[in-house]
Amino acid sequence: MAVPREVAERAARLAREIERHNHLYYVLDAPEITDAQWDELFAELAALEAAWPGLATPDSPTQRVGAKPAEGFAEVSHRVPMLSLANAFSDEDVAAFDRRCREGLGKEAVEYSCELKFDGLAVTLAYEDGVLAKGATRGDGETGEDVTANLRTIRAIPLRLRAEPPPRLLEVRGEVLMLRRDFEAFNARARAAGEKTLVNPRNGAAGGLRQLDPRLTAKRRLSFFAYGIGAHEGWAVPPTHAALLDALAALGFPVARERRTATGEAGLLAFYADIGARRDALPCDIDGVVYKVNARAEQEALGFVSRAPRWAVAHKFPAEEAVTELLDIGVQVGRTGAITPVARLAPVFVGGTTVSSATLHNEDEIRRKEVWRRDRVVVRRAGDVIPEVARVAQAGPREEGDRFAMPAACPECGSAIARLEGEAIARCTGGLICPAQRKAALLHFASRRAMDIEGLGDRLVDQLVDAGLVRTPADLYRLDHAALAGLERMADKSAANVLAAIGRSREATLPRFVFALGIRHVGEVTAKDLARHFGTLDALMAADAARLQEAPDVGPVVAESVARFFAEPHNRAVIADLRAAGVRWAEGEPARGAPEGPFAGKIVVLTGTLPTMTRDEAKALVEAAGGRVAGSVSKKTHFVVAGSEAGSKLERARELGIEVLDEARLRAMLEERETP
Repeated sequence: MAVPREVAERAARLAREIERHNHLYYVLDAPEITDAQWDELFAELAALEAAWPGLATPDSPTQRVGAKPAEGFAEVSHRVPMLSLANAFSDEDVAAFDRRCREGLGKEAVEYSCELKFDGLAVTLAYEDGVLAKGATRGDGETGEDVTANLRTIRAIPLRLRAEPPPRLLEVRGEVLMLRRDFEAFNARARAAGEKTLVNPRNGAAGGLRQLDPRLTAKRRLSFFAYGIGAHEGWAVPPTHAALLDALAALGFPVARERRTATGEAGLLAFYADIGARRDALPCDIDGVVYKVNARAEQEALGFVSRAPRWAVAHKFPAEEAVTELLDIGVQVGRTGAITPVARLAPVFVGGTTVSSATLHNEDEIRRKEVWRRDRVVVRRAGDVIPEVARVAQAGPREEGDRFAMPAACPECGSAIARLEGEAIARCTGGLICPAQRKAALLHFASRRAMDIEGLGDRLVDQLVDAGLVRTPADLYRLDHAALAGLERMADKSAANVLAAIGRSREATLPRFVFALGIRHVGEVTAKDLARHFGTLDALMAADAARLQEAPDVGPVVAESVARFFAEPHNRAVIADLRAAGVRWAEGEPARGAPEGPFAGKIVVLTGTLPTMTRDEAKALVEAAGGRVAGSVSKKTHFVVAGSEAGSKLERARELGIEVLDEARLRAMLEERETP
């Protein structure tokens, strides 16, 4: 039945009015009506949409909490990476940042945009034709989690942009957080109901955003502040960052009022001092301020280094500290086998939470700080940073038993603990059998560039390990349909698909298998070099460190890591189990001489999207022609192959004068190899 025009018009007016009041309350902090009046408007719109289902649109205020609980969060690949910021901790660090910017731009003074560094969770919001289409967490910067349904519950986030005409695409980056008033109100309600309270606002925001049920997220009353953009189409980007923040505010986003432009080191430090003095009076927690070169053209000229922009820095506030007794020193095993000494403390409140353990980083740090059991120590914590023992406040009895010694064997699996030359971290060598490393080892083994077992992701690995079904990679090949189908949210078809993927992975290649073992310092390229040099796995396993260094680009550190891995009986036993389970690969004769081809001995970097081939296809062709594909551009790079939307890597290549190839030139060079 068609919706009567007067009903549709009334619903549209209600929706606009509700969103206007949301903006006034959550963005401008200038409400015009009471909560009860807002509830009346919302109830009327909800009743109209219930009576006329065709009225409900994706950007209706009633759809902010309308999604069913999710089974899990899907992955989202960011169109433009969400980079991290370098940190400054002192006036000298800020002076060095300003000097680098001035020298990089060839200017005597640089103008910066200064803003708050929120203590929350970074997210990106994708608007298509002005309507919120998808929201995701930062994740590792390249890939995040789809939390669109949860972000819709945040009333500070507009469901539709205030722009006519709206941009075709606009990704807005910002921070999700809990205001202090909402944190205190949530805890007051929790205490009254006898429920668990939140530790601090940041944990409240991070935990709230990752709830599988959006209704639980809504109860946290999370907030959002915008501070930048990602991909965009059909939108004129303002020429300065300060103007960009103003433009985001005009589109309907909350933007921190505490922002200004400043020139030079003195201006930056003045902003830092001003915000530091007002920090406790702010409505939300911050852990520093951020400085960004204001002119976008100058940002582009400065470019990026590694995974951080050269044109921005986070100036952190000093960490909070407290003194307590160090009761004991133990060790914990990380997901990658790192052995970290951990201080067991008499509980102390610091940095917004009660701390009973803190990292001691490594054995060298313990010796440098002269930390013993039963000392009174200074514990430092800043924001979400893991608490650490900063220094000794008062020495304890210092009896011989109080001195820390790194254990010889892993407390989780009994494998030897080794510390490679030149490394500060000691590590467990039982990578394939250590319980602490089990999930990380399985995920790496099943990853696309290793054994490529489709469907074996984090959630399934968690279930398999927690249920005791899988201890080592070899156990994957013993799984049956009944075991998989019996897991939570694993239907018959899904179980069959995973079993089929495991079956297909039995036919591997030696480079993939070596990479899948997860040997420290052995990436894809090194695995290929080792496989080519030795020809067979048995020859590789039998090689000592000296023999391993005969392989291309294998130095002492890599050689020692490989030798230690294969010397561990537990690892050799798992490899034997994998072979017994039917995992196999083609083997051949050891390589003779250097690789041949137009890219022989050359380092190539791929960036952007090529017209007719995928990145993996281009990589395979370059390697088949004797080249090596690297992930970053350096002075050692010989060629950069660039496609559309090439970013900082292309800029870096031009800075260094490295030859840039397009796909046509790449194909021409490859064809030269085939010409008799």
